[in-house]
Amino acid sequence: MVQSVLGSLILGYRPLWNRARKLAGIQLYAQNEAATVVDAAHLLRTVQEMWSSTSPPLLLSAQTRQLLCSLLDDAPRGAPWIEVRGDWLSDSAILARVKAAHQRGLKMVWRGDLARLPGPEVARCFDNSLLSLRPEDAVAALQTAPTRPGGPAPVAHAKSPVLAGQMYENITSRALMEHCLDQQNALALAGWPAEDMLYHQRHQAPQPSHAVIFKLMKAIDAEQSLETFEEIMGEDPLLAYRFMVYTNSAALGLRTGIDSLRRGLVMMGYGSIKRWLSDQLPHASTDLNLRPVRESMLIRAQLMTHLLDAGVENDLRREIYLCGLLSQLDDVMGESLGTILRRIPLSERIYDANVLGTGPYVSGLQMARALESEDASTIRKLCETHEMDLEEVNRALLRVLADLEVERPAA
Repeated sequence: MVQSVLGSLILGYRPLWNRARKLAGIQLYAQNEAATVVDAAHLLRTVQEMWSSTSPPLLLSAQTRQLLCSLLDDAPRGAPWIEVRGDWLSDSAILARVKAAHQRGLKMVWRGDLARLPGPEVARCFDNSLLSLRPEDAVAALQTAPTRPGGPAPVAHAKSPVLAGQMYENITSRALMEHCLDQQNALALAGWPAEDMLYHQRHQAPQPSHAVIFKLMKAIDAEQSLETFEEIMGEDPLLAYRFMVYTNSAALGLRTGIDSLRRGLVMMGYGSIKRWLSDQLPHASTDLNLRPVRESMLIRAQLMTHLLDAGVENDLRREIYLCGLLSQLDDVMGESLGTILRRIPLSERIYDANVLGTGPYVSGLQMARALESEDASTIRKLCETHEMDLEEVNRALLRVLADLEVERPAA
């Protein structure tokens, strides 16, 4: 039996977010072991088999020179974008491969510091760039940006160093993100300044998404299925949590604890749910900057359900999803996760994984977190610790990423 290429690689991912704060694509990290030569053509075929016309565009980021060379040699026209690190172009063998790949129509992305852009001859080989800003570049960019009332005036006649139409990474502030996407028309950000977004919300009570609440109300009006209601409510971790707190409140007087969204939906009835949603709507958040924060939490939850085998048990699958969905509520709500989770009668398995780092769900939760980065050593260690098969982990990741919804330009 031929071994799958997915057993010879360690994969990770990072979302790419566009100006609308919607998913524009996925950066897929790929690292091979030092002693392993990976068949890049096999990797590309495997990805192609799992991807569909609605899957997100991919930026393949090889973490070793050997894998990059293999991709540059074997990737055909129409393959995903291939990232090439600017400092690796000092290797004449890689530079020659880049030029040859460009000649046959391969789309490539130059990755590096904005201050070290390649010369014209090399630059024309690349379709786009993934750029990092030095601290002085970030300061210069913000000095040219329009400011909020009361802030310092922008520097007159100064030009932002941020280039339009390119992608940027390691943007850690909300102001710089808004400058790149809204004022300089950057194509996308790799990652999102979630910590700074939530810091700016610290003096306000966190609120669920207005769009998700409205979507759920419309689904109830249209008399859609219980599964649809549950799915929509599960699109917002804070809404799901608040709903469970409400269904377990003394005001409702239910005799048994509500430990899942589905049970709460069944016990309350659609009229009561809609009234409760109507009460939430006036205070709901319309801040688009929080959408990537929320959607990143959903990807983690979806990953957990694919990493852990729930068999045919739908209730167990829902519980695993809830475990991942609620795992970052401490960041959103500004209090300890243990305190948050103890307010509702969840399965102890959810509490144990998130707070104690124990129990049957901890392997899926820790792996889902680790896959959110390019840290191959942590992923490798978790596979050993929890006896998880690397090929199955990679296959689960690709399945989840291939199913993500992405905004595409109108035809």
